Amino acid sequence: MSKAQPFFLASPQGKGQRFCIFHPADGIQRGRVLHIHPFAEEMNKSRRMAALQARAMAKSGFSVLQIDLFGCGDSSGDFGDAGWQDWLDDLNAATKWLATQGDEPLWLWGHRAGCLLACELLERLDEPVCNLLLWHPPPQGRVLLQQFLRLKLASGLLDGGSGTTMEALKLQLQSQGHVEIAGYALSAGLAAGLEQASLTVASEARTRLGQAHCFEVTSQPAAEPTPALASALTRWRAQGINVIHHPVTGPAFWQTSEIEDAPALLSSTMSTLTAWRAEERVAC
Repeated sequence: MSKAQPFFLASPQGKGQRFCIFHPADGIQRGRVLHIHPFAEEMNKSRRMAALQARAMAKSGFSVLQIDLFGCGDSSGDFGDAGWQDWLDDLNAATKWLATQGDEPLWLWGHRAGCLLACELLERLDEPVCNLLLWHPPPQGRVLLQQFLRLKLASGLLDGGSGTTMEALKLQLQSQGHVEIAGYALSAGLAAGLEQASLTVASEARTRLGQAHCFEVTSQPAAEPTPALASALTRWRAQGINVIHHPVTGPAFWQTSEIEDAPALLSSTMSTLTAWRAEERVAC
């Protein structure tokens, strides 16, 4: 198996470097994959799963690029200085780098907030066709933002304070420009970008969207998507997007207290890529 290749990618905006890991495909390259990591601590909890999946993809003929976005992981900058637009710029640069590695079909593999970024990134791409692999996507970014802000509210109560309100936190973001939550300085700009993001594909990007697969992880077997996600997928299908829902049983590893694996998610994702590769061979 080819060895992973760590390197630094220069920021096109002059904001330092982005730490990347490239997993070259074993043998003939069948496709290219860009991994888009989750938000804040969810990224750290998901490192192991992302690495396991990237290695499995590479072994099956897919080259994978993992990138730490501005202010995240080993990349330049502080999380508190990052904005949603910075992250989209980073991802755009990453796709351009992947284009130098071949012209095989591109897959955007997003996880949680990374799914929302993937949908927006579609509008910017020069690729004729792009496919989506979405791991447990939130229908709206504001849901993730509220969950993150609740960590601050819970922390205040645990410290014996009288507590504050969601409205007060949002006012603090507006007046001070940032708020400290669980060791992260959340900027008003990043909060605004996340709040406005949604699981939608702009009309001009739909023509370049190939396959779209949504993997939803639940603790109990479930054949149907949760109501919130079902509504988003229904909108996609009404717009002519053939999105496929994959229910997977496993732990919500991105938010568990201990690092956990979700083997069923890994195998379901690989089964999807393997089936696509078989279809491509038949078409050729």
